[in-house]
Amino acid sequence: MEEVCEGKEFRFPSEEEKILSFWEDIKAFETQLKRTEHLPEYIFYDGPPFATGLPHYGHILAGTIKDIVTRYQSMSGWHVTRRFGWDCHGLPVEHEIDKKLGINSRKDVIEMGIGRYNEECRSIVTRYVAEWEKVVTRVGRWIDFKNDYKTMDPNFMEGVWWVFSKLYEKGLVYRGFKVMPYSTGCKTPLSNFEANQNYKDVSDPAITVAFPLVDDPDNASLVAWTTTPWTLPSNLAICVNPNMVYVKVRDKSTGSVYIVAESRLSQLPSKKPKVDVPNGPAKNSNPSNSKAKVPANDKVKEGVDNKFYDLIEKFPGASLVGKKYVPLFDYFLEFSDVAFKVISASFVTEESGTGLVHCAPAFGEDDYHACLAYNVIRKGEDLIVAVDDDGCFTEKVWDYSGRHVKDADKDIINTVKAKGRLVSSGNIMHSYPYCWRSDTPLIYRAVPSWFVAVEQLKEQLLESNKQTYWVPEYVKEKRFHNWLENARDWAVSRSRFWGTPLPIWISEDGEEKVVIDSIHKLEKLSGEKVTDLHRHFIDHITIPSSRGPEFGVLRRVEDVFDCWFESGSMPYAYIHYPFENVELFENNFPGHFVAEGLDQTRGWFYTLMVLSTALFGKPAFRNLICNGLVLAEDGKKMSKRLNNYPSPTEVIGDYGADALRLYLINSPVVRAEPLRFKKDGVFGVVKDVFLPWYNAYRFLVQNAKRLEVEGLEPFVPIDLSTLRESSNVLDQWINSATESLVCFVRQEMDAYRLYTVVPYLLKFIDNLTNIYVRFNRKRLKGRTGEEDCRISLSTLYHVLLATCKAMAPFTPFFTEILYQNLRKVSEGCEESIHYCSFPSPGGQREERIEQSVTRMMTVIDLARNIRERHNKPLKSPLREMVVVHSDKDFLEDITGKLRVYVMEELNIRSVVPCSDLLKYASLRAEPDFSVLGKRLGKSMGVVAKQVKTMSQADILAFELAGEVTFSGHCLKISDIKVVRDFKRPADMMEKDMDATGDGEVLVVLDLRPDHSLFEEGVAREVVNRIQKLRKKAGLEPTDLVDVYFKPVDDDKNVLESVVTSQEQYIKEVLGFSLLKYTSMPSHAVS
Repeated sequence: MEEVCEGKEFRFPSEEEKILSFWEDIKAFETQLKRTEHLPEYIFYDGPPFATGLPHYGHILAGTIKDIVTRYQSMSGWHVTRRFGWDCHGLPVEHEIDKKLGINSRKDVIEMGIGRYNEECRSIVTRYVAEWEKVVTRVGRWIDFKNDYKTMDPNFMEGVWWVFSKLYEKGLVYRGFKVMPYSTGCKTPLSNFEANQNYKDVSDPAITVAFPLVDDPDNASLVAWTTTPWTLPSNLAICVNPNMVYVKVRDKSTGSVYIVAESRLSQLPSKKPKVDVPNGPAKNSNPSNSKAKVPANDKVKEGVDNKFYDLIEKFPGASLVGKKYVPLFDYFLEFSDVAFKVISASFVTEESGTGLVHCAPAFGEDDYHACLAYNVIRKGEDLIVAVDDDGCFTEKVWDYSGRHVKDADKDIINTVKAKGRLVSSGNIMHSYPYCWRSDTPLIYRAVPSWFVAVEQLKEQLLESNKQTYWVPEYVKEKRFHNWLENARDWAVSRSRFWGTPLPIWISEDGEEKVVIDSIHKLEKLSGEKVTDLHRHFIDHITIPSSRGPEFGVLRRVEDVFDCWFESGSMPYAYIHYPFENVELFENNFPGHFVAEGLDQTRGWFYTLMVLSTALFGKPAFRNLICNGLVLAEDGKKMSKRLNNYPSPTEVIGDYGADALRLYLINSPVVRAEPLRFKKDGVFGVVKDVFLPWYNAYRFLVQNAKRLEVEGLEPFVPIDLSTLRESSNVLDQWINSATESLVCFVRQEMDAYRLYTVVPYLLKFIDNLTNIYVRFNRKRLKGRTGEEDCRISLSTLYHVLLATCKAMAPFTPFFTEILYQNLRKVSEGCEESIHYCSFPSPGGQREERIEQSVTRMMTVIDLARNIRERHNKPLKSPLREMVVVHSDKDFLEDITGKLRVYVMEELNIRSVVPCSDLLKYASLRAEPDFSVLGKRLGKSMGVVAKQVKTMSQADILAFELAGEVTFSGHCLKISDIKVVRDFKRPADMMEKDMDATGDGEVLVVLDLRPDHSLFEEGVAREVVNRIQKLRKKAGLEPTDLVDVYFKPVDDDKNVLESVVTSQEQYIKEVLGFSLLKYTSMPSHAVS
């Protein structure tokens, strides 16, 4: 093995760069894939990110999770193909091109030509691919960029067509309407992302309107509140909350009878029917609904009480459902049989309006779904949308035909007032969405869309979900389950340009429809050659009618797919199934593993589940890890504008990628909780994990090299089977602990619980450095003989090698660095640690020995606490320590084979076992009020008194039996705290003897000074100072030096006496004897 530098000189980032070059030289990833291609397939689906932005911590986190799992599976006997994917279509790309070319409307695109526009989109899709590859590679992730997949590739798009055609064949596709933000200025629907780009504070009407009930004995009217009077001509229903309480009240001054929610009675006018509201909500809390619902503090009128209204009746909202009311306008009277009635939905709350919502299903998403549920409108049938593409009323609303809806508000209010239906009117100042392109106010409007009938699949979806395994499980059982349970039909089409076109060709009369499932089928039916599936390559293609030439041709519908439909098709489209790779797919579906962020429960995880269930009746994946959001240190979203987080490149440049990987994995974010990113936390990983780990490795290398310096045979590790026969208890312990580490990592990785591994590793490395290496320094340095030295060095070697292999998926760089040096002394080692198999449990786990060492460290820590309390440093020897415990095995461990380590570590002459618990302690019992309080209630006082009066014998009997009964209540061990108070012998003072315990064991130290221990203490101080001088001089352990001493105290005989009497101890520790200064040569350094 080559010599290594000190930990403080080891530069993790630069060493990682060397490993990257090494991997590149040996084609490590490609070689690993080649070496495992004969093994069973482990199918990993990589969710495609948009290539129009640079990677951030969220991508690095998800990529690290994916890399750890796939590396582990590769080392565990699987062939794991890892192909990077790119989401190429959709709004983010179009948005970039619109900004670049100054596109302001759909009309602008048509005028410039869809072909030119789409090619502009194509040109920027791969703009950041090089940057992505650089960052992903630097983080240590092994994934294939050369054989990547792109959603804009013809093969992928053809796979999407096949998926859609299968859904159509199964009767799961229909044409319907989706209420979306709509720009009348650009004459196009917008995404919610676009709708949130441009909010303005504006003043809008805020009115309450009466809807008289039919055949009500009191001639009562329902009262609804709205800020969009222009939607009133399209009113088809009034919605209530079935669980809210409503009241019927009579206005004392007018005799009018109104129905409102009891909690919203203040919305009704008193003396002044019109009140302006100066302030509204900061932003429309439900942008998907056109009729804003203001919070409770934004009331049109307050202070109404029984001086103005008489209470007639109080009833639940459910009792109103089904009642008919008189339409406000006559434009939709043909729907009277099914419309103009009360319906119910949970979106109606006590926090807004009057507790009754007027529903115009063409202009509000909540309205649309509520009306569907009560058959006011029907799914799949044409919905009458009385507003055209320009935002003007159609002839259906003849009184306002041709007028822009916003311009008609005032006249509509006057008409409502003339009809005697206006209860109150005013204005509200609130934040309203405007089109980010045309700067015109948005409306919410039903637009034609193609749907997948998800609601038909609901039970199958819930069953598919049961067949999957999630980490953390609660995301599956709660968040995702609830989302599936409430799933609505999925609008999969978008009226855009850059995307996979819908493969639907329809005749001019609408009677004939063809859904294309492949390029071959389109070519066959159309007679044209197809090389690309984007709109500008196929929109012109027609298909002759199968009914004859007199029926003309079929033309493709203009829409493209929602990009979520494309990503949900990924398991099939990325391998061009079913056109290729049929056996590969059918033998390995569902895939083994996916991982993305929590937001994908409503995104990619959902679309994967819907499409696979619809196609094959099962989930797309078997195992899933869901991560949370990485936030800035202040808890806010990471923002380039705010500059509130360090760049990933900066962090990796300072501390290395492995430290960043472990920091992210050892955090709440892997349990789907948020992480406040702290750069100091990454440094903490270097300090607490890598430096101790490196120092243990360096200690091995130094002492292995020392053998050669001393003229002995070079170090060659003894084989494991021989080492397992070692009689040294710490050898047995560390071998067993390593087996436990391997078993634990394998167990947790098989369960996809990545976050449990790092804490376990931390404890293991702490034990390795602070127990095995520290307590074995003499053996490792050869002070107990060459054979014993080689056994201990070989043990340390195999422990470090196994640890590296177990941690290779987590820290690919650091483990490779150590492995490349470790493998030089063993024959038959793989070229890279990542070609190695994951360690399998091969040795015997000695749980008793592991427990014994844990007990030893407990005793040592307790004794150290006593020393610190009495200012007794470890270099000062003490005469005796008593260990008090009832378990004979415990005492045998501490005072038997581990005695020498306890005595040496604590600098104690004698360790005495004591099984008599009452010799040094008095016992008292305390009830655990936090546990018993709720359970016992009023009996707590009586029981507590009885517990506190338990005698020593009672307590011992209770501990033996495990339970005791007081006043009819059975108390267990967890209900009573047994406190052990130290009982000092009568002839001792606190400065002479003290004790401490942890509730299980009591450690007693004899602190009395003893002159016979004085010289031993001085010798330890001399050794300590010499070791510090060696370190200060930069000497290596293998550097041989002579040390001369000169007493400077008045009594020179004291030091000389100590050096003489303690010569064996000094030589044992330092490896040489001290020489008198009188023999010091002139060239010596003082």
